[in-house]
Amino acid sequence: MADKTLHDLFLHQLKDTYFAENQILKALPKMMEAAVSTDLKSALGVHLDETEGQVARLDEVFGLLDTKPEGVECQAILGIIAEGQEVMEEFAGSEALDAGIIAAAQAVEHYEITRYGTLYAWAGQLGLDEAADLLKETLIEEENTDDILSDLAESSVNAQASDA
Repeated sequence: MADKTLHDLFLHQLKDTYFAENQILKALPKMMEAAVSTDLKSALGVHLDETEGQVARLDEVFGLLDTKPEGVECQAILGIIAEGQEVMEEFAGSEALDAGIIAAAQAVEHYEITRYGTLYAWAGQLGLDEAADLLKETLIEEENTDDILSDLAESSVNAQASDA
C-alpha cells in the first residue's frame, strides 16, 4: 500500500463532510416539520439556509484542490440522523419532542464542529490558507448554531418538557 499523506487524509475527510452536509440538508426539513416550538422551527430554518451555504463553501474548497466535489458515505452522520429520526417518531405528540429534537440537532452540530475543527487545522498545516478561511467560517456557524440550540433548550424547551 502506498504511503498516505495528510493531504490524502484531508481530502478523504472533506469528502466525508460533504456527504454529511448533504444528508443534513435532507434531515433538517423533517426536523422543522416535527418541531412544535416556533422558535425551534425558526432556528432550524436558519441553519438549513446556513447549511446550503456550507455545502457551497465545501464546493469552493474542492475547487481550490482542483477536485470534483463528491462525498464518501459517512456512517457516523447516518447513525446520528437515524437516532434523531427515532426520537422524532417515538416522542411525536409529547411535550418532550422539542427537547429531543434539540438533542438530536446538537449531536449533529457537535459532530460537525469536530469535523470542521479538524479540517481547519489540517488546511492550515498544509498551507491551504484560503480553504482554511472557508472552513473556519463554517466552524463558527456550527458553534453559533450549537449555542442557539443550547439557549433555546435552557430558556424554554427543557422546562416545557419537564412541566408536562
